[in-house]
Amino acid sequence: MITSVANILIIFLLCVALALGEIRSSDHVVKIIKTEEGDVFNCIDINQQPALDHPLLKNHEIQMKPSSYPYELHNRSLSEATKLIAQLPFVACPEGSVPILQDRKDGKIDISNFHPMASYVGKGELAGMKTVDDIYGSYVSINVYEPKVKEKTEDFSASWVEMSNNKNRSYCETIAVGSVVWPSLHGDNFARFHASWYGKGNNACWDHRCPGFVQVSPRVGLGGRVKPISVYNGPQYDIHVLLFKDPKTTNWWLAHGKNKTPIGYWPSSLFDNLKDKSNIAFWGGHLSGPTIQSNFPEMGSGHFASEGFGKAAFMRDIKIVDGNNRYATPNIVKTIASSSRMTCYTVDKFGQDDDGMHVYYGGPGGCTN
Repeated sequence: MITSVANILIIFLLCVALALGEIRSSDHVVKIIKTEEGDVFNCIDINQQPALDHPLLKNHEIQMKPSSYPYELHNRSLSEATKLIAQLPFVACPEGSVPILQDRKDGKIDISNFHPMASYVGKGELAGMKTVDDIYGSYVSINVYEPKVKEKTEDFSASWVEMSNNKNRSYCETIAVGSVVWPSLHGDNFARFHASWYGKGNNACWDHRCPGFVQVSPRVGLGGRVKPISVYNGPQYDIHVLLFKDPKTTNWWLAHGKNKTPIGYWPSSLFDNLKDKSNIAFWGGHLSGPTIQSNFPEMGSGHFASEGFGKAAFMRDIKIVDGNNRYATPNIVKTIASSSRMTCYTVDKFGQDDDGMHVYYGGPGGCTN
């Protein structure tokens, strides 16, 4: 009972901190940008962004770029002829500022208690590929669809990469990034680019909705729409995501694209377990929310993994980063492809070819067992 009260207090204080952060940030808006989809982004002075309101980031000096990037011993040139690239939400904020998405009144819900790894604690479902090892980052191409999720349920359907450390068995620290469909949050069924983390104090946070993630890019709007999306039995679009631990500063960086353009980072001071490394990496579909057990939403493309390329969602060109800051193929002995509910969501075609290590996953939802 005491623990429950403590958690409620933590969430309350976090919400208060966020609210105060929004008030303070309003004085530092240098530009307001409205997208074609109706999203409104405030361009905030980079040194006044919400992240810096976190008590652990007092006097934090922003790191504008990684000290180094992961590298490969042997560069592998993959054919891009059949690869179409989806674009992350682009917001043209002035240099020296970062885009912060305004909440929509018709889609605002309290997400401070949404654990990005809920599927591992019995509150979600997942299907994809998992590696258990010493991991310092991951690169992956994520196939983007817009799975159907019932409105007004607070449920979401994500296709993303998760980096976690559960060495403290009482909880699992996590960062997760990718494409998420979340109608109750945004008031629509669009695929949107989200970054989530779960760190010290059992606090779950998304994008800039609470202090923590330090953004450096003036161009990528977290929470904004990813487009174009893949079409069943038609063109297939990917986003390229890189998560990695800076070997010098130990911050966890988020970058995107073939050119590894930095978006921002989670300072290592936000974590206990993840401060050193990740020991679990997951790539695939993740469902979470209060009603998914009675209203199973779609995952991936909404079709089973066995349908393969062009019809089922996939993760491909999956790499991990080792302790020497080098890319490596996940150890097949320490890697499994699995689903938490095989009757609803399946995995298939797990393996390695010209597209690197890959896995297909997903399902139509709506199942009854």
